[in-house]
Amino acid sequence: MNTNPCNMIVFPNAKVNLGLQILRKRADGFHEISSLFYPIPLCDVLEFVPSSKDSFESSGISIPGTGNLVMDALNLIRKNHDIPPIRVHLHKHIPIGAGLGGGSADAAFMINALCDEFEVRLSLEEKEEIAAELGSDCAFFIRNQPAMASGRGEVLKPFNLDLSGKYMVVHYPGIHISTARAYAGVTPRDNRTPIDEILSQPIANWSGLLTNDFQDGVCQSYPEVAQAISVLENAGARYAAMTGSGSAVFGIFDRAAEVEFLSGSTFAFTLD
Repeated sequence: MNTNPCNMIVFPNAKVNLGLQILRKRADGFHEISSLFYPIPLCDVLEFVPSSKDSFESSGISIPGTGNLVMDALNLIRKNHDIPPIRVHLHKHIPIGAGLGGGSADAAFMINALCDEFEVRLSLEEKEEIAAELGSDCAFFIRNQPAMASGRGEVLKPFNLDLSGKYMVVHYPGIHISTARAYAGVTPRDNRTPIDEILSQPIANWSGLLTNDFQDGVCQSYPEVAQAISVLENAGARYAAMTGSGSAVFGIFDRAAEVEFLSGSTFAFTLD
């Protein structure tokens, strides 16, 4: 183990869902899903430094509730590995409760950073198993590469989809949607064209085929989400949809585009 740790800083990034099918309810009470997780360069900042005792502080977007996935990740690694006390600071920039996976990314990046800094020798598969204990999509951020997700979102299969050079606009209307509420508006449905088959087609063919099962119910309850998707489409997005259980939406453009919304937070970037 590294006995003289230096400051560690990492930049947990968000993801979007390209399609999200709710296929069936499982015996364990969870839902079987199918979705393509795609990483995007919208990031938080996570740092830890040596300390006499563990502590956590945050800045940026206020984190609601008492749960703390970052420190939960630390405690899980500590079960079997000797990690000295650290002081952790998380600057939240990724909107919370938006379907962008920010909290899951923070936890997964913490696992990777702890292993790197303190020479914890875990395979990628072992890290993914630990991450899956923290949340359904946490495991995705261990490798942080496009992947088809099934099960609860923790069963991952690499998928060759390259959107590098495309321009993306992500808009968060400022509405926090709980996953439980989003599921209440969905009727599971199997026997559909698989998402990976749709994604193998040109982006021009995605609209109407590549759907998010949460979107209709959320749009009915929150017209702002439907309006945001329309704004993206009218601005020339090749594909626009809600991500995860919402309320963030995104549009994929061939080139940089100016998109204006009346309220909320908007982020724009070229994909790597």
